[in-house]
Amino acid sequence: MAEILRGQQNVNLQLVRRGQAFAYRQYLRNCNATAYLGAERGAEFDRQGVWPKPGGIQRPWDFRHGRRGYRPAAPQGSRPAAAIPGGRRYRCSEVGSYARAQELLRQGHTYLDRNGDGEACESLRR
Repeated sequence: MAEILRGQQNVNLQLVRRGQAFAYRQYLRNCNATAYLGAERGAEFDRQGVWPKPGGIQRPWDFRHGRRGYRPAAPQGSRPAAAIPGGRRYRCSEVGSYARAQELLRQGHTYLDRNGDGEACESLRR
């Protein structure tokens, strides 16, 4: 990923912060991933740009791969799509097994599938 700078300002980060772009996880290795992901969470929390509905809009990488990653807003009074099931967030290193990671993914822990290919914690696969 190329970062565009205007003086001391990171234009890419500003776009994500305003909800005008997504943090494309696949290309965050050489960037400040914490800043980008934090900016995206902040925009989602504030319902800015692409985030007027819980879960936002369909992600560009899902569109390119023909996946339907976007879920429309839930009916009034129900749990928002962006909520974490059970209120607990897991790391792949603490899940323990590939099978358990797939179970958590089916329960709605979609953040465990970092590249959006339908498999959680691929590093645990043997």
